[in-house]
Amino acid sequence: MVKTCLNESTLTAANGLDHFCFYPHLLIMEKMILTDEEWRQRLSPEQFHVLREAGTERAFTGSLNAEYRDGEFYCAGCNSKLFEAETKFDSGCGWPSFTAPTQTEAVTEIVDLSHGMQRTEVRCSTCDGHLGHVFPDGPGENGLRYCMNSASLSFEAKED
Repeated sequence: MVKTCLNESTLTAANGLDHFCFYPHLLIMEKMILTDEEWRQRLSPEQFHVLREAGTERAFTGSLNAEYRDGEFYCAGCNSKLFEAETKFDSGCGWPSFTAPTQTEAVTEIVDLSHGMQRTEVRCSTCDGHLGHVFPDGPGENGLRYCMNSASLSFEAKED
C-alpha cells in the first residue's frame, strides 16, 4: 500500500499541523496544538469560548441551526470535516443536530460530569475543540443525536 507523508515545509504554516500521512483510503492527522493566544487570533470570541472553554451558545441563536442546504459541516477551529448535511435534522432543541459524524474518527466522545449530570461531550479529534454533546434519543439507525454548537462549526454548501 502506498503511503505519502507531508512535512511542515509542504503545509501552510497557518494550519498548525506538524505533518500528516495519508493512504488512498485513510487520512491520519496529528493533533493540532496551539497556544491560547494563537487560538484567540484564529477564532472569534464566541468561537473561542465554545471551542476552547467548552462553552455553549444560547439555544436557537446559532447561525447554523436552520441551515438545511446540501453541503458539509467543518470544525470552526481546524476545518476538519465533521458532518454531512444529509445527517442533519430538526430535533427542536435549538442547536444543530446530526445523526452521526462523517467518520467515527472525526470526533472524540468524553464522559462529562459537569453541571450535576452525566452527559457525553463531543470534541473534534484533530484540534480537541468542544463541539457539543451526544444524546441517545436520535432518530437515526444508531439512535444518537449529536447536538452541536453553531459557533463550533462552519458550513460549506455544495455547488449545483
